[in-house]
Amino acid sequence: MLDLTYETPKPKVISGATGDWELVIGMEIHAQVSSQAKLFSGASTRFGAEPNSNVAFVDAAMPGMLPVVNEYCIEQAVRTGLGLKAAINLRSAFDRKNYFYPDLPQGYQISQLYHPLVGEGEVLVEMGAGVARLVRIERIHVEQDAGKSIHDMDPNMSFVDLNRTGVALMEIVSRPDIRGPEEAAAYVGKLRQILRYLGTCDGNMQNGNLRADVNVSICRPGAYERYQATQDFGHLGTRCEIKNMNSMRFIQQAIEYEARRQIAIVEDGGKVDQETRLFDPDRGETRSMRSKEEAHDYRYFPCPDLLPLEIEQAWVDEIAASLPELPDAKKARFMADFGLTDYDASVLTADVANAAYFEAVAAEAGDGKLAANWVINELFGRLKKDAREIADSPVSSAQLAGIIRLIRAGEISGKIAKDVFEIVYTEGGDPAEIVEARGLKQVTDTGAIEKAVDEIIAANPAQVEKAKQNPKLAGWFVGQVMKATGGKANPAAVNEIVTAKLGL
Repeated sequence: MLDLTYETPKPKVISGATGDWELVIGMEIHAQVSSQAKLFSGASTRFGAEPNSNVAFVDAAMPGMLPVVNEYCIEQAVRTGLGLKAAINLRSAFDRKNYFYPDLPQGYQISQLYHPLVGEGEVLVEMGAGVARLVRIERIHVEQDAGKSIHDMDPNMSFVDLNRTGVALMEIVSRPDIRGPEEAAAYVGKLRQILRYLGTCDGNMQNGNLRADVNVSICRPGAYERYQATQDFGHLGTRCEIKNMNSMRFIQQAIEYEARRQIAIVEDGGKVDQETRLFDPDRGETRSMRSKEEAHDYRYFPCPDLLPLEIEQAWVDEIAASLPELPDAKKARFMADFGLTDYDASVLTADVANAAYFEAVAAEAGDGKLAANWVINELFGRLKKDAREIADSPVSSAQLAGIIRLIRAGEISGKIAKDVFEIVYTEGGDPAEIVEARGLKQVTDTGAIEKAVDEIIAANPAQVEKAKQNPKLAGWFVGQVMKATGGKANPAAVNEIVTAKLGL
């Protein structure tokens, strides 16, 4: 367990006609493995290719074709397990999950039911400063994806694209530890963040590379604690699974609707049927898809085409030694090394590329707090406005560090620094050269500042009297001097001279 002090959030409570109800949520996350080839073939995994162009004979289930395990996909799954502090099983096995679907050419899916590659792990999901939910991971198994059926290209026919068929997936199964819609979305976000840090899945939900199946049930207050003590699911309500969710917002909406639907059924004296449901975002509701199958319905049996998968501990140790610094550790280090707040550290470590950019700026600028302020408020704000990612930033870490160094050296004020940032963002160039060429250096000559102060005091006698009666009004003179000098005067020097001249 992570060595962090936190408070566990309270569960989501919904008031029904007969009393309060709590939510119990477990999730199955399907994460596409970042690999150039599929799990059992050398076919490409490139997204957006022409339909049915990334299909090998084994993907299409041609007679006599046998699967060959892609070692890199297994390595990526092991890396994921280690990143989630999970047990790695040195011996695992593949099974056939039998069911008919038009985009499943084999008539079965090669998966892992009885002997998964990765065992129990955990994810710490932060819900605010000092508040977090520890979600236990039950298992991670490796399996192949199915294809895609397309129903909206012709009014009379459906089409099948097998490009996704055989792509490696990691199914990350959680325990029912999540207690509300916000927690569920935060859990998916945290898992996606970790996978991106590890480089094992790009987390692109829009392309279907990260999808969630959400199991929702309800119970009375106190029942969940009895389940925790006994691990007896009889204390919980009947769960329904909402399939293929690929949006944080929709996940929350679907859970909220489904919980209220189940509450209404139970309070009316009915019984919730265990089933698989789909979420309709247009209507904001779930609808029945099929009755929930059990393992025996899929007639699982060991895949006869694949031997049990055996890996060596030395290989696992080698992968473990190559793991990058993960989000929780990086956040803690940023707070300790740079004196950042919990919020700022969370923002900067939310994405691995953002964290790397900030750290480069902080190292070159020599001031972590100032670097954080500029990266978060100026750079991230402008990139968001322009719908750009950090990889496409017109301002490099070296350029932003250059601006910060000029501020620290007293060569430019914060106001002028923003002007320099805008010039670098839109035109490029070296900040120091821009400041020199455009005459933007801060005025530190006290004689010149005194002259400007004297002129403004002489021109505003009434304001002088008001300032003497209320010293807070001295700020007006500081503002006028800064305006008169085009923002180039040193603010500290201006404030000091104004105070002295007014006799405050």
